[in-house]
Amino acid sequence: MSLLEIRNLSVRFRVKRTWGRSTYLYAVDDVSLSLPQGQTLALVGESGSGKTTAALAAARLVPASGGSVELAGTDLLKLEGEALRQARARVQVIFQDPYSSLNPRLRAGAIVREPMDALGTPAKPDRDARVEELFAQVGLRPEQRALFPHQFSGGQRQRIGIARALATSPELIICDEAVSALDVAVQAQILNLLRRLQTNLGLTYLFISHDLGVVQHMSDRVAVMYMGRIVEEADRVALFTAPQHPYTQALLAAVPSVERAKRKSVKVTGETPDPLNPPRGCMFASRCPKVQDSCKTTHPSLEELSGGHKVACYFPGE
Repeated sequence: MSLLEIRNLSVRFRVKRTWGRSTYLYAVDDVSLSLPQGQTLALVGESGSGKTTAALAAARLVPASGGSVELAGTDLLKLEGEALRQARARVQVIFQDPYSSLNPRLRAGAIVREPMDALGTPAKPDRDARVEELFAQVGLRPEQRALFPHQFSGGQRQRIGIARALATSPELIICDEAVSALDVAVQAQILNLLRRLQTNLGLTYLFISHDLGVVQHMSDRVAVMYMGRIVEEADRVALFTAPQHPYTQALLAAVPSVERAKRKSVKVTGETPDPLNPPRGCMFASRCPKVQDSCKTTHPSLEELSGGHKVACYFPGE
């Protein structure tokens, strides 16, 4: 059963006016995704590919220009006022930077309690006990509730961020580069914590990352984004063993690995197209080693090959 259904989601930003006309940057362009309950869907791609914008638009933290985002049958993009405020308890975010995402003036216990007070859940008499429970779940001691963020290490601050995200018992948690600012050893601890919480609490993650090693460890399915579009989507095993899109192949070839070193390397050349003046055809055509004339005239749609493996390419495969 799908918890999250994103259909034809678009996000555009007005950049400038030229001769009285608006120019728009399409950060997310016609993205559709499905995320089953209790699983992890990873969004990967280079910086600027639109993965974070798509996730934040799904959480109503960035205004969407079109499409729908259904959480357990409720379209979040249509909610306003009190209905939207109540829905925010169902979707929470773990942010990238554990240093800037915590209020330095609040003690750790107050930071974790803050979303409960803002959204009114759980009942007020139960909130202190809930904070203590959350600290235990993320591996922090009860007495640390009285400390300020600067008194914690980076990994401990991210644990506070995870506890804050869990405070309202959300159905969906968006992990926005949740470990990229941490040391490698601490990354492993936080990833193992996230997986343990998912198993124990039945959590559903939308996981944004540019680190394919982290994605391989965490995800059930992977969607690859390039220039605001999904170019490939598959289950984790299929995507890492048999990538079909040249861009995905290039991303995987860039990851150091003994197994991949034995394969023929995929080399990407050329320039990334101007997002304010995108080409008529495939957005990857200017960099693709397999480009043909047809690629430059019409953009390929995302089509299923087999077993749920989808790719937007006229010439998929090796």
